[in-house]
Amino acid sequence: MNKTQKKPKNIVLHDIFDIRGGGERLAISLTQAINADLCYGKHHKNSFDLDGLHRDKKFDLGLKLELPGLKTWALSRLFSQKTKFLHTYDNVIYSGMICPLAIKNHPHGKNIFYCHTPPRFVYDKYQHYLQQNLLPQRMVLKKLVNWFKPQYETAIKQMDIIVTNSHYVQARIKKYLKQDSLVVYPPCDTSYYQFQTAQGYYLSTARHDKLKRIDKIIQAFKKMPDKKLVICSTGIENNSLLKEAANSTNINFVGQVSDKNLKQLIEQSIATIYIPLDEDFGMSPVESMAAGKPVICSGHGGPTESVLDGETGYYIDEQNIEQSLIRCVNQLDTNKATSMHTACQQRAELFSEKIFHKKIQQIVLD
Repeated sequence: MNKTQKKPKNIVLHDIFDIRGGGERLAISLTQAINADLCYGKHHKNSFDLDGLHRDKKFDLGLKLELPGLKTWALSRLFSQKTKFLHTYDNVIYSGMICPLAIKNHPHGKNIFYCHTPPRFVYDKYQHYLQQNLLPQRMVLKKLVNWFKPQYETAIKQMDIIVTNSHYVQARIKKYLKQDSLVVYPPCDTSYYQFQTAQGYYLSTARHDKLKRIDKIIQAFKKMPDKKLVICSTGIENNSLLKEAANSTNINFVGQVSDKNLKQLIEQSIATIYIPLDEDFGMSPVESMAAGKPVICSGHGGPTESVLDGETGYYIDEQNIEQSLIRCVNQLDTNKATSMHTACQQRAELFSEKIFHKKIQQIVLD
């Protein structure tokens, strides 16, 4: 940049800092990559501490209404009506499902959308969410989708650049939104993890949700009483999973753990197991590989873009999940897993924060 040129003024918009999740972590990394201010609908204390960002400005839009369905409506209104200040910025990056609606307040300058996925309750999982609800909630969902979808699609068409987290989601964007996109994989702080000697257990870190298919992992380990499974995290399926694993002494639930304890659980596992249905990308496999631990993962979707079958883990057979899991676990004993640790760590480096920051800087500042 010429010394006489003014540095561009950047801001990142993110829906909600709800949990300590991948979307929240990525929004923070975006602000760090381009020295950006940050705007969000709400920050929950259970999410990441934002005080350490040391940015000039953080805009909390103050979401009050958090009932399912109504939260989407309220957040849409906030981003549409309370972001008039965006006209003072050169570059705006939208990282979320609802915040793109703020684009109408930034008609000049560059608008970049980091799309984690087109809203699944609107597109590919619409029927799934309808079936999950009773009739009154279904009616609300239908009205919400009819109201939100045209606004969302109008906003996306106005973006200068769409970036996404995997080739799997890139195809979804093309199918449902008819838009081209660039793939920039989410970052992992690979230096945070170290390889440790395995302590005799396999690990599941996924949120307790039907689409994560933890019940399938439990069913497989019930048939392998000599193999230990540790399950961390929590979610709406927690009670049903506990019931599924009842009386299985080889399966241990440890709940929601701190970052420090999660790091240790990953580093001391034999391998991790991550088999969600239609996963966008999935940071868990990358974190596992950064610790030198191979991954047993879904045979489709985002995890297949990070894990190399036979080199840094194994893909399950989607047609016979339970038997495939049993076969993979038996193949991936401590000795085999340890032999993969160098390949795992080398693979994880392709998803480092350094690479992510460089690619985002090129897109924003080009």
